[in-house]
Amino acid sequence: MQPHPNVQAVQRALDDAGARNGSGEAGLVRLLPEAVHTAAAAAEALGVSVGAIANSLIFDADDAPLLVLTSGAHRVDTAGLAATLGVTHLRRASPEFVRRHTGQAIGGVAPVGHPAPLRTVVDTALAGYDEVWAAGGVPRAVFPTTYAELLRITAGTPAEVA
Repeated sequence: MQPHPNVQAVQRALDDAGARNGSGEAGLVRLLPEAVHTAAAAAEALGVSVGAIANSLIFDADDAPLLVLTSGAHRVDTAGLAATLGVTHLRRASPEFVRRHTGQAIGGVAPVGHPAPLRTVVDTALAGYDEVWAAGGVPRAVFPTTYAELLRITAGTPAEVA
């Protein structure tokens, strides 16, 4: 069975970036037996701490997409992050906005594999884990990576987001 086109796009982006996991091996998207729509569900399925899940959240930042990769143990402080980024309005994006800018649906948004690069912020709390897990383009796809790799492959900006 051929992987979903979103999973293929994420894997291609990982390959093109030379992405690595926590062991230094090539980053590979893995399909879980069932969809995981929350950080807690992903952590349980993978047998890791919820903090090691890199949630991909899309925000509408003054009408432009902003990808925030946050530890699954955090909630984004939108007022604080808006002030840090110099954004007037920062709010959770609608499902349509997310799909338009990422090509992916909420619950499976990956850090990479979008139609165009997105402005990205990476939660500094993820640095506390040797390996973190991110979504792979659909709700049952994930891949292992590291904080440093997330910064590199997304051209992200480190920030405290909680």
